[in-house]
Amino acid sequence: MSCVSTESIYQHIWKDKKEKGNLYLSLRTTGKRYRKRGSKKDSRGVLSNRRLIEDRPKIVDLKQRFGDLEIDTIIGKNHKGAIVTINDRATGILRMKKIKAKESELVKQAAIELLENWKPYLFTITSDNGKEFAMHQEIATVLEVDFYFANPYSPWERGANENLNGLIRQYIPKSTSFEEITVERIIEIQEKLNNRPRKRFNFETPNYMFNQKVAFVT
Repeated sequence: MSCVSTESIYQHIWKDKKEKGNLYLSLRTTGKRYRKRGSKKDSRGVLSNRRLIEDRPKIVDLKQRFGDLEIDTIIGKNHKGAIVTINDRATGILRMKKIKAKESELVKQAAIELLENWKPYLFTITSDNGKEFAMHQEIATVLEVDFYFANPYSPWERGANENLNGLIRQYIPKSTSFEEITVERIIEIQEKLNNRPRKRFNFETPNYMFNQKVAFVT
């Protein structure tokens, strides 16, 4: 049986929408619009010394080894506060941390704190082009990983992270004030998702897959 790539699915949905179809209504990010790649008015991608996803090793696409990560942020109500989310592509395991604001220094500190115990096993991190990742070189240096950037407005290039953020929003709706969320609640949500069976793992959990991958590495 042949597999259809995530990008092909997205492209089909956007084509259907242009033709007045309604497939896009089934997406989690129904109301979210993405600019066309290559738009002259695209103001993103201004971060210095970026390494593009096209230069990322092809082995990352296979989702077979532990240590190829995706990173993103979720923003609180009225744009106050943020949550850094990091997932491993092969196992689906999630790490998340609340920060006071979506600032590059705070994102850097959170990423390093969340990943320092995984440092011996890490290979790559991939993010979008948000300015909160302006300190990507510092993250890469401390964790000894290669940091890459997806193309602007191409969510399928970080599909696992997009899906996880959608699952997190089931626990933390967009109307939620992050001031009300405790560290304990963040950890509780993280562990619920890490112990949630996934169809792509034959209904094993990310924690189970993590233990299998890391045990194999060691």
